[in-house]
Amino acid sequence: MSAKVNIGVDLGGTDIKVAVVDCEGAVLYSDCAPTEAHRGYGHTINNIIRAINNILQKNNLDISQIGGIGVGCPGQVDPEKGLVKFLPNIPGWINIELADILEKELGLKAGVDNDVRCAALGEQKFGAGKGYNNIVCITVGTGIGSGIIMNGKLIRGANSCAGEIGHMILRDTGGKFCGCGNTGCFETLASGPSIVEMAENYIMGGKSSKFKELAGDGPITPELVARAAGFGDEVAKAIFKQAGYWIGIALTNVVNLLNPEIIIIGGGVAKSGNLLLEPIRKTVRERALKTALENLQIVEAQLGNDAGMIGASLLACNNNKDTCAAG
Repeated sequence: MSAKVNIGVDLGGTDIKVAVVDCEGAVLYSDCAPTEAHRGYGHTINNIIRAINNILQKNNLDISQIGGIGVGCPGQVDPEKGLVKFLPNIPGWINIELADILEKELGLKAGVDNDVRCAALGEQKFGAGKGYNNIVCITVGTGIGSGIIMNGKLIRGANSCAGEIGHMILRDTGGKFCGCGNTGCFETLASGPSIVEMAENYIMGGKSSKFKELAGDGPITPELVARAAGFGDEVAKAIFKQAGYWIGIALTNVVNLLNPEIIIIGGGVAKSGNLLLEPIRKTVRERALKTALENLQIVEAQLGNDAGMIGASLLACNNNKDTCAAG
């Protein structure tokens, strides 16, 4: 392998995804390791380091062939300092100097940013956002986040907190508590856990449903609810219609505020496709300013589960401009 490649890491609440990515956005090798967040941030960082070393060993790569490492984290990050400030859904991560730790342990330059900003970078360079300069990329999974690119540049904000769309307040009274400590946040209304909660509330009174049948003795998941909707289950379809409505309301505010050309929707829940996208599009069409809607596209992400890793690898490119054309 003559040209240097980079490593992209996508840190999640359950899994750590690691990939070796070339400068054309191709994932050459990928692997996965458990996050084990309950054992503390130090243990999780060791899992990241172990996963990186494992992927190098398994594929006969020498550390000298790697240009750098980029890590996408699900929360508030200071990319300039390589600092993880706060992860709402992974406890214990407060002001952790992740980039410095990785650089000292692995001897490679490391970059750190929010995971959805990484996904937005990946989609802009290699995915659904290619050719667009004004992009909002949101991911809908355990939480809801966004990456914003305006006039071709990633928006981070004064304190690197731009894009926390999941914590937009959509209910000012009576809202549920969010992992951020507030109430009424968008992600309490339309994330994966909220879809599961709606499904569980329905069957709590002993009512029958296709998703209950599919779950058997196991847990109900957003994927099961989506499958049930595919079988024609009216309750499952209504749950996704409700989730899509709230996503549409949030995106209406985003459209009116930022006037993007394209909104890209990714994450585990977005794999349900038009089941979720159609109520989102309908709500935005009905509620957003007409001028802001002109030529607006709302589409599914193209890079799938690899978006975060591919985008994170671009952080490494930015740290190593002599080794990657993407810098």
